[in-house]
Amino acid sequence: MIKLTSIDRSEALRYLACRDEKSIGETASVYLDECESRLLEVITPKYLYKYFPLGSESGRPVIKGCTLPLEGKEIAGHLEGCTGIILLCGTVGSGADRLIRVLQIEDMAKAVIADAFAGAAVEQVMNEAESIIKAEFPGKYFTWRYSPGYGDFPIEIQKQLLDVLDAPRKIGLCTSDSRMLAPVKSVTAVMGVSDAPLPPRKRGCVTCNMRERCQFRKRGLHCGS
Repeated sequence: MIKLTSIDRSEALRYLACRDEKSIGETASVYLDECESRLLEVITPKYLYKYFPLGSESGRPVIKGCTLPLEGKEIAGHLEGCTGIILLCGTVGSGADRLIRVLQIEDMAKAVIADAFAGAAVEQVMNEAESIIKAEFPGKYFTWRYSPGYGDFPIEIQKQLLDVLDAPRKIGLCTSDSRMLAPVKSVTAVMGVSDAPLPPRKRGCVTCNMRERCQFRKRGLHCGS
């Protein structure tokens, strides 16, 4: 389990499409403090991962000892040169979902702010988990996290990825028939592992299948990926 004592406010503000705290007004600034504090009381950050060696079949990467398919041209390019793969998931727990639902009744503005903080919190969980994992593989090199739904990497594999990690039983992280994660503030991803330095990989808007509808891009911002 990972312990968060604070939540990255700049990240939360980006989810709120605000460039800085000064732009949101005095009342909203007070709400930031309240929502962060209430979230920290209820979240239960957790993560899981498994490492598998990578092979190749017909020029495509294949996970040895695992039936999870690596479909799509972009994930193949992302893992080029890698000898292993890490399957990873993280969540801040169902307490965040419950708090947001309560705030939607109490005060919708607070609910929106809490939702942004929860999104920032799960990103922190994933960043800390990544740091912990990398420390357990000294001398190795890693790609950045690539999540189902990026580019042409199908989001449909999320359930199978969670099953491989035994996430429903171990940390209560599941996915619905509509491919939504539950708890909502959760993330699944893969990272390539290599014995040698890797060339830079494409990331960000160019690989995102939401780029044409993204509210961040319309405001001249980005989600941080």
